[in-house]
Amino acid sequence: PVGGVVSAPALQRRWWGASGLGAWAQQHGEEPQRIHVSAVDDLADATLSYNNLQTWDQYGHLDHLVALSRRVGRTRAFGDLWSYMLLAEGAIDIAGEFDVKAWDVAALIPVIIEAGGRVTSASGSTSFDELSVIATNGLLHDEVLGALAG
Repeated sequence: PVGGVVSAPALQRRWWGASGLGAWAQQHGEEPQRIHVSAVDDLADATLSYNNLQTWDQYGHLDHLVALSRRVGRTRAFGDLWSYMLLAEGAIDIAGEFDVKAWDVAALIPVIIEAGGRVTSASGSTSFDELSVIATNGLLHDEVLGALAG
């Protein structure tokens, strides 16, 4: 994906990003603001959001998630678009889930990348075939992928 728009009408918020044009967010009635991922570069200071424990378990990664959760500063389970937009805005540093389809994450990816983040599958692939997504601020990505590999 090279462009994406993510809307949360109940929150009166919208985010968008496109290759080479940056990532933006807007609260209803306010001016758009450019957004950026965090500069956190140590897992001990990072916030991790995961969707739900059942799918991590179903895909054989629950033990890896628990091990990673012991290395980060805090964990939350916001889920769905909210985790990824908090990541793009720099409020959290790592988000991931399993059992995702291309249509679940296609719009999120350009926003995260243009905000300075990185998005892959749990194995590090950029293919949608693996049904997983790991998004980070970029600085933590390789370390997170390593932790999830066991």
